[in-house]
Amino acid sequence: MSTMTGVILPGNRQLELRDFPIPEPGHGQVLVRMKASSLCGSDLRAIYRPTDQGHGPEAYQGVIAGHEPCGIIERIGPDVEHFKVGDRVVLYHIAGCGQCRNCRNGWMISCTAEVGVEGGRAAYGWQRAGGHADFLLAEERTLVALPDELSYLDGAMAACGLGTAYAACLRAGISGRDNVLITGLGPVGIGAALLCRAMGARVVGVEAIPERIEFFKQLGFTEVVNSTDEQALSILREKTQGYGFEVAIDCSGNATARHTCLELAREWGRVVYVGEGGSVTFEPSPLLLHKQLTLYGSWVCSVPQMEELLEHLVRWNLHPDIMVTHRFALSQAKEAYELFDSGKTGKVAIVWE
Repeated sequence: MSTMTGVILPGNRQLELRDFPIPEPGHGQVLVRMKASSLCGSDLRAIYRPTDQGHGPEAYQGVIAGHEPCGIIERIGPDVEHFKVGDRVVLYHIAGCGQCRNCRNGWMISCTAEVGVEGGRAAYGWQRAGGHADFLLAEERTLVALPDELSYLDGAMAACGLGTAYAACLRAGISGRDNVLITGLGPVGIGAALLCRAMGARVVGVEAIPERIEFFKQLGFTEVVNSTDEQALSILREKTQGYGFEVAIDCSGNATARHTCLELAREWGRVVYVGEGGSVTFEPSPLLLHKQLTLYGSWVCSVPQMEELLEHLVRWNLHPDIMVTHRFALSQAKEAYELFDSGKTGKVAIVWE
């Protein structure tokens, strides 16, 4: 077999399946046979939906889509030192330069090298070919070993979405002492809820979409409030006897939800903004300064955090593939994106047998 099928996202809610040559790994590279590649909301927002996907090196470059890949190493190139054929791996979804301070600290998402030049910053599925294909050409520095106890779909969940939620939990210092409010129960919000529960915290969710509320309950969470309820703020305040939440995490990017997190955070509490896009306006004195709040912005995770997350998932016996409500074959990618775009699902994934 010399060719493979891959997914291209031209924009305007279109999707194409094309044939590509199977790449050959070069120095420091491996060829990964895909086993699971999940869909991410950022792809919907920035690539799948827009009629104009933007321009410049940071924009989508028309490559094979998918930045939440997991699979097994098929071939290795020269100078690959830590991985071998047959290893099960998750991919950190940014290939950084490897030399700047952020890359050396494992934060390739924040690589400062120029995008679009050889050896510069390039995201799988955005500036270089991603996981929506039978094979993926990966840099060894982006690989994280997948423990035997976890499935390939578990690994795909950790490749971006759950890693993003985990980094936010670390920023907030989640523990069993905390009442945690999570606004927005999409994939990242669901992931944050699962992690907070595993860390011992009490979790209260806020969501407007009925299907997401129902899925949240199916995962065993009993405390959830519909944000469209006129009494939503009062109901949420009562859940902490008026004290407020020690931690509030917004995973929606919605202005009202972000404001709600500040309103309902307890004095000396911690608020984390994770959801992308949108804006928020608030009065700093009553909502932030006088309450002595700490407000964090959290963006994805580092490679060491992803490794740590996979270790903890095994320890907690937590399989994040329970977040997946729909699975599709690669040939069904069009249906997968259309369904995920409805906003009424949990996580959606492309899987290989």
